[in-house]
Parts: sequence; structure tokens; C-alpha cells
Amino acid sequence: MGNVTENIVMERLNELRTQIRHHDYCYYVRTMPEISDAGYDRLIRELEALEARYPELATPDSPTQRVSGEPLEGFTQVTHAVPMLSLANTYSKAELKEFDDRVYKLLGHRNYEYVVELKIDGVAVALVYEEGLFVRGSTRGDGVRGDDITANLRTIHSIPLRLRKPKSIALPPLLEVRGEAYLSRAGFERLNQEREDEGQPLFANPRNAAAGSLKLLNSKLAAQRPLNIFVYGAVTAGLADTHFRSLDLLEEMGFRVNPHRKLLPNVAKVVEYCDSWEDSREQLEYETDGMVIKINLYSQHEQLGATAKSPRWAISYKFPARQATTKLQDIKLQVGRTGAITPVAILEPVELSGSTISKATLHNEDEISRKDIRIGDRVIIEKGGEIIPKVVAVITSLRTGGEKVFQIPDSCPVCGGKVERPPEEVASRCTNPLCPAQVVGSILHFSSKNAMDIEGLGPALVEQLVGNRLIADYADLYSLRQEDLAALERMGGKSARNVIEALERSKSRPFSALLFGLGIRHVGVVAAEKLADLFGAIEALADASVIKLQEISEVGPVMAKSTSGFFRDPQTFRIIEKLRQAGVKLAADTSIPVDTRFQDKTFVFTGELTDFTRSQAEGLVKQWGGKTSSSVSRKTDFVVTG
Repeated sequence: MGNVTENIVMERLNELRTQIRHHDYCYYVRTMPEISDAGYDRLIRELEALEARYPELATPDSPTQRVSGEPLEGFTQVTHAVPMLSLANTYSKAELKEFDDRVYKLLGHRNYEYVVELKIDGVAVALVYEEGLFVRGSTRGDGVRGDDITANLRTIHSIPLRLRKPKSIALPPLLEVRGEAYLSRAGFERLNQEREDEGQPLFANPRNAAAGSLKLLNSKLAAQRPLNIFVYGAVTAGLADTHFRSLDLLEEMGFRVNPHRKLLPNVAKVVEYCDSWEDSREQLEYETDGMVIKINLYSQHEQLGATAKSPRWAISYKFPARQATTKLQDIKLQVGRTGAITPVAILEPVELSGSTISKATLHNEDEISRKDIRIGDRVIIEKGGEIIPKVVAVITSLRTGGEKVFQIPDSCPVCGGKVERPPEEVASRCTNPLCPAQVVGSILHFSSKNAMDIEGLGPALVEQLVGNRLIADYADLYSLRQEDLAALERMGGKSARNVIEALERSKSRPFSALLFGLGIRHVGVVAAEKLADLFGAIEALADASVIKLQEISEVGPVMAKSTSGFFRDPQTFRIIEKLRQAGVKLAADTSIPVDTRFQDKTFVFTGELTDFTRSQAEGLVKQWGGKTSSSVSRKTDFVVTG
């Protein structure tokens, strides 16, 4: 490449990266976008295409380089420049005033101010920047050393890969900041729904989900988790004289700083501010379990010092747990698509945190036994960090003797089939693969967007089809006739025809989509794609041993065992034969395409397409001789953005 051309390309690359960083800041940090999604996608598309064409001009801080190419084998340990101490907790207004008295005694005067911030219920992380570039991110660990999770933190769009220059100071050559990575309430619910669809165990709360996401060894998987962050401080000396000022500077640099922070003159005002958030926190899109109170002036931090575990210049005030007392009227059992049986408490309706609660999760039989929960008990329920309320305790002193001990039955509450509890699992399962609850769940999973993408097959229709014995499994979908559907409640001729057409289209879905749709426990979208690429056909995968499956980097012992067991079930063989007879694609497309317009070309699709689903577009590329990838690299020929 000539110098003139290189200069022109480099100038355009820098311009695009600057624009995209600005729009990322507006969207993810200020939540005030200045450009439409389509306009933003056009910028990304152009940048990806240029970097693919001129890979030697790619930079590690480019907005396109958030996901690393290869999974890690493990996490290395890093030592924090300044130990990440934990905060001491207070649980009452009296304890807050005691903290203030200690500050007064140590400083010898009342000439100090407090900065009060929301305490985000997430995972503490440290971010290190050199010359304005993000170079390392780590967990708290034991406070002195933590795990290097840089690759996963890079996937969080609200973490800047290159800092913006503040107006009043120069960027420090070395900057370390601390923050709290978290999942929003909506993101947590969506993640758990996806895990339920894939037959994976659910996360207990958003904090556990965030922690699990940050410790994934594959950053491509981490990028699929809706993680976000709030930065709450810098440990680099000389940034500012006060904590409040340093937060403003961090925001100028491009960090996402929680807007709900206040500078207050005394502890009385601190108590008032804490009280104001106790109820209104329900309006936030993320979980917060208290407030953090810090002395504002950094020179006073040095005077106050720290204990071995906690700083003396800051303290955490925990909100009282959001609890209510009610009667547990019954325990009902829910059966999922994998047969897992989940007990749910049916409660006498009670108001809690602005909503009426009539159900609460009991998790599993062990949890019921551990807490000695009985039908008829007066119980304490809590929302705390949970999205779904849970029973935290039984008021045994109010028992009358009429309460009933609960046990998971030996037969399924839906189909009457045998119930077993597999070794080393906490959930009991219905062993009948024809159980209506499992059948409905498996059909909905099979027809979902990431699987066979069969439009029009919603829960109400599937329940009718199973209830009227028109189908017994998802393979039976392909034997449905238009008149069968048209005769059902709330179905007309047009709706019936649309479903039949969607079923016909689904037969040509990629082999990986079919593998995901089969509903093999613990096999998600990414694992299904890997298995499809490696084995190429259903017969080869079905013949694979547990040992052979475990040799694959994305497949652990649990997934290998469930995959092997799935294909050794006689019911699976019958279903696959029905799919084969229906004309469903049971192998990857390895034939030489008639149309080779995309021969040896690699495509990356991003964003929402208008005329195709992404899977359909990828299928066309492969049909015409091309290949697809999930990320841009020097091998990428085309980037297609919706």
C-alpha cells in the first residue's frame, strides 16, 4: 500500500473510530444517543470493512475489537496496585451516627463533607489504563490479588477502550479505577429465560449471574451477556483533591458514573438521603442494596487511614431487607421442558415493595427441607437481590400443628410418570419424555428463533396441538395439515397457512440450528454451532463417545454426558427418523454449490436485517459457496449490517 493511500485510509480509520467512540459514550454512558441505530451501524460497517481490508492498520483499542478470538485456558492472577478493601457495613441510622462520631474523633473537628452514592449489587472490578488505553481488568479476588478478566471486560460497551481527554487536566500516564459490573433486572430475567430454554440451571440473582459471566473462559459467550458497569472511584493519586471532583473527571474521561450521587455537609443530611432511596430504589433498572458514604476530601482519607480490612473514611449502609409475612397456602410443582420439577409456594396475597405477591420460589426439595417449610406455615418472604420473591424463613412459633410436611412425589404431577432425582443434582425430574409439560416446552424450544425459527407457533397454539393429540413431539409438527390447524380455536385459514409455510421454510435451517432445537441438555447456541462444524451430520454426532466429546474445548464432562445420553435414548432415534422422513436437514451443507458467487468469501453479519433473519442470510451465503463468521478478522471479506 502506497504512502498516500495509507495516509488516506488511516485518516478515515481514525475519523471513524473517533465518531464511534463518541456515539458509544453518548449511548452507553450518557444514555442520550445523537445518532440513529442505522446511522451507527453504517459507521461500524465501514470501519469493519476497512480494518478487514487493511488488517495491518487495525488497533487493539478499535471499537471493533471488543471480543477476543480464542477461548482462554484459565485466568492468571494479577496484583492490585492498591488493595481492594471491603467496606464495613451498617444496618441502622444509629450505626451511621456512630461512624460519624468516629470520624469526628479521629479528625478532631467537623470540617468535612460526605459523598453519598448508591451501592450497586454487582461484582467489584479494577480497570487499568496506560496512556489512555485499557490494558487490564481484574476481579477483587482476595483484595490483594484478583483474576485477570480483561477479555471479558472488553465486551462491556460502557467500558471505554480509549479514554476521552478531560478539559481541565491531562490524562494520567497510568490510571487505575474501580467499578461495579452488574446485570440489570431485565437483562437478568432474559438471561435466565435463555438458560431455562437450554435446560441449564438458573442463576439465583443478578449478582451471581454477573459473577458467572465475568468468569467465563470464552469472551464470545461473555459478550452475549447484557453486562454493564458503574465506575465509583480512582486509586491513582493526584487526579483530584476530592472524591466528588474525581467522579466528575472520570465521567469526562468516558466512564459510566452513577448519576445518583450527592455531596452532603453532615450525617443528618446523609440519613435523610438514605431514607429517600429506601423505597424509590424500586424504580431503578438495576438492583441496589444500600448506600456508600465516603469522606469527600482525599487528604482526610490519608488522615483517617484504614484497618486491615476496611477504610475508616468510608462505610456502607445496607437497606433493611424488603420482607413481608404471609401464609403459605400450598406448594405447586412446575415441570420444565427437561423434566426438572420446581416447587413454587402459593401464598396468601401480600403487598411487598409496591406489588402484590402471591407466589414465591422454593428452588428445590433440599431448600424446603433445610428451612423446614410446611404447607400452612406463616412465612417471611423477601425480594432482596432476587427478582422473584423467595421464602427466607418460617415463623415456627405460630404453628398450630395442622401444617403439612411436603415431599416431592414419586409420580409427575402432570403425566403421572416416574420421578427420579439424578445423582449429584438438586432437582428431581420426570422421566417420561412424553410428559405433556415437557412436550410443550420442547416444541416451543424447537420452534424458537435460534432453533428452527417457526413463526406463529406460540404457547397457546402448541398447548392446543398437544392437548388435542395432534402432535406428541416436535417432529410431529411436520405431519400437520392446514385443515388441522384451521379447525383449532382462534385459528383461521390464513393463520394456518402461515404456520404450514413457516414449517416448510424451517426444513432448510442450518444443521447447527437443528442441533440446538433438539433440546439436548446443556447444549446452547454456541456449543451447537461447534458440534455442527466438527461432526457435520447427525449420525456422526450420535456415534461420538463421551470421551471424544470431552476432547472439544467448548464441551465439558456434563455436556458430553448429556449429549451422549440423548442420542442413546430410543425415543431420540424415533424422533430423528421422523425428521428425516419430513425432509429436515440433518447434516451441514458440504455439497459443491451450483451458484459459486461467494466461493471462498467470508461474511460477518451484524445488526437486524430487514428481508431475512440472520440465520437465513448466513444460509444463503453457505448455499452460494461462502463462509460466515461471528467476528471480523483479516480473513473477513464482507461485513453486512442491518
